[in-house]
Amino acid sequence: MKSARLYILGFLLILVASLGCSSRDFCYFGRATATAYTSHVAQTDATPWITASGSRCHYGVVACNFLPIGTKVRLEGFGSRVFIVEDRMHRRFSKRIDVWMASNHKAIHFGKKRIKYYVIEG
Repeated sequence: MKSARLYILGFLLILVASLGCSSRDFCYFGRATATAYTSHVAQTDATPWITASGSRCHYGVVACNFLPIGTKVRLEGFGSRVFIVEDRMHRRFSKRIDVWMASNHKAIHFGKKRIKYYVIEG
């Protein structure tokens, strides 16, 4: 039942994104749990600096399972900074956005929080 709801939610998000943005500066928004990660082997797979899309990790990369690779988003608490979904997480994290950070200290300081995300381009 839960997987069916997630499938329907994902379908609706993609449908809304395909309609395009109107005069607003975002297509749609939602709430998700946000965490942070680094390119440390213990937090990733055997290729810690390579994202699921094949790019190298850099500031502005987020890992997310419920948005398509390449989606541009703004995250609450980061001002007007635009992030790009270029990585994936373990499948157990269905409604989470993981922000790449350059240092473990910054990732730990970021912690875990509920935030709003705004899809700029789908």
